[in-house]
Amino acid sequence: MKDIIIKGTTLRRELLWLLACFVAAFLVNTYAVVHFDRPAVELFSQLGFVVVITACFYIVLAIVRILLMLISIPFRKKQKKIINQ
Repeated sequence: MKDIIIKGTTLRRELLWLLACFVAAFLVNTYAVVHFDRPAVELFSQLGFVVVITACFYIVLAIVRILLMLISIPFRKKQKKIINQ
């Protein structure tokens, strides 16, 4: 069985996407607290819901990124493979 190696740049990029989803979910929660005139303590007491919303945002973002990748495949230039002898 082969080992799976994840490059550091890929890991950092995905963590940044996850952080962006968390910030977006936290901003949605902040808007809801302000809009519905709730106590500020709900910003932190509802962090469980924020994490679930973050996961939903990340899944939707992953689906969109996969679809964009699949759509862009025909438009990519083909690279020549050079075989060193």
